[in-house]
Amino acid sequence: MESFEEIEHTADRAFRVTGHDMAELLQNGARAMQALDGPPPAGEPSATQAIQVEGVDRESLLVNWLNEILYLEQVHRVVCDRVHIDELQNHRLRARVETRHCSRNSTHIKAVTFHNLQIREIPQGLEAEVVLDV
Repeated sequence: MESFEEIEHTADRAFRVTGHDMAELLQNGARAMQALDGPPPAGEPSATQAIQVEGVDRESLLVNWLNEILYLEQVHRVVCDRVHIDELQNHRLRARVETRHCSRNSTHIKAVTFHNLQIREIPQGLEAEVVLDV
């Protein structure tokens, strides 16, 4: 099963992401968002960031998570390489993200939106379409 693919959207950018469970959906969502900016520069991870995110439901957790990844990349000028989900329960996430410094100025993504966002159950697990404001 392909974990994500870019899909057509009239004004913004969007992708469809899948995962066997919510943890994998969150991990693949972070990878998908980063892939839209093109391949990151090579290098080894240089730091680990701890992230805690909450949401009122699965959709808000996904949006808050991706916006937190976007914040790290834009404010701290890092690329998020690997994601380790430490705890995921009751729409609360604790994770560690391995990062490394990045020379590109910033991502073209402004924000992750709630536009038409719905996490659906599919035979292989979960699927969501995420729209990004660019």
